[in-house]
Amino acid sequence: MIRATLRLCLAALTGALMLAAPGARAAIDIQKVETPGGLTAWLVEDHTIPFTALEIRFRGGTALDSPEKAGATSLMTALLEEGAGEMDARAFARARDSLATTFRFDASTDAVRVSARFLTENREAALGLLRKSLTQPRFDAEAIERVRGQMMANLRSDANDPRSMADKAFEAAVFGDHPYAIPGDGTLDTVPNLARDDIVAAHRGALARDRIYIGAAGDITADELAALLDDLLGDLPETGTPLPGDADPAFSGETQVVDFDTPQSVAVFGQPGVAIDDPDFFAVYIVNRILGGGSFESRLMEELREKRGLTYGVGTYLADRDHAKLWMGSLASSNDTMAQAVRLVRSEWARLARDGVTEQELQDAKTYLTGAYPLRFDGNAPIARIIVGMQMQGLPIDYVRTRNDRIRAVTLEEVNRVAAERLDPEALSFTVVGQPEGMTAPAN
Repeated sequence: MIRATLRLCLAALTGALMLAAPGARAAIDIQKVETPGGLTAWLVEDHTIPFTALEIRFRGGTALDSPEKAGATSLMTALLEEGAGEMDARAFARARDSLATTFRFDASTDAVRVSARFLTENREAALGLLRKSLTQPRFDAEAIERVRGQMMANLRSDANDPRSMADKAFEAAVFGDHPYAIPGDGTLDTVPNLARDDIVAAHRGALARDRIYIGAAGDITADELAALLDDLLGDLPETGTPLPGDADPAFSGETQVVDFDTPQSVAVFGQPGVAIDDPDFFAVYIVNRILGGGSFESRLMEELREKRGLTYGVGTYLADRDHAKLWMGSLASSNDTMAQAVRLVRSEWARLARDGVTEQELQDAKTYLTGAYPLRFDGNAPIARIIVGMQMQGLPIDYVRTRNDRIRAVTLEEVNRVAAERLDPEALSFTVVGQPEGMTAPAN
């Protein structure tokens, strides 16, 4: 009963934070915090509710895995909450729940992500528990096999999921022998062979002080944050596994087809992208909104869904990875219409590059992008995630205050110049999984 009450209390506090006025949330004051032990964090103080969100990122992620150890970082990360120090998995879960604290550990291609939320009155105990999970994980045999079984079930499911298949085939084709081509969750061949020593090595290589980024938001001061971070992270290794070098994505401009028996094909497509620190980034960002990033307002949705009913949805986005910048998109369509859908995407890509956008499209995109931005800051947890992401992308600490002005400053001339220069129909490459009529998979 006590644990349930505490969980309800935390949920209520989180809900209250999310109801905060969007406009007020956008005008956040970010402080830079330096710890005596040499760590750096960004902090947004909010003492209205006794609750704090802490976000920690370790750069590297699953791209640190070697091909034969694919899945090691994902498996390790999934085990961080499965027992630590003197506590096995059940004891750890009971201790966490009794504190009304939530932890989340996961791994992406470029980072291991740690999220913690805790009440001010339980801060010391909650962070003591988090410290054990980060620095003293048990990696018990029973937990390893249980989590490995979960990963294997997911991998078997992915092996029959057209979208997952398309993502993996696209990345293999584009990234070649770069670590980005290695499936982050491993494969049905590699995960069964991961030993405890591989998990320990992944922990030592991924969770190191030379790659930490920290964001915090809530009921905590700069001095309090500085003191707790050194205690929380001070015992981690100074250096980890070397980060991979930059990728050289290969965009052939062709369409590869992966044969799979399904009534609806899935396509993933892409071309070279743009870095967020590129002078043209905001103009490209606007072009993407107009082309395919604008839900029902985008050109691709208008042409493929509204006019022709070829798909329920098609979208594009800028993928700013640490070692590669991509301009990506995806769609699903029936086998008998996928070829037409792909032709239309290529046609719209070329048309926008050739003819540009209208003044009305530009103004509509600006209105949406500037109006939607404050809505992202809808609580301490989203704020903490945003400010840690800003650090990893190398953005200035005042970015939140200047971002919308940068969008408003983009002119029609700039947008159309960038559309002509950056959209590359010849490089636009597709991977289609299914049995699309008129599109042939290579012979085995």
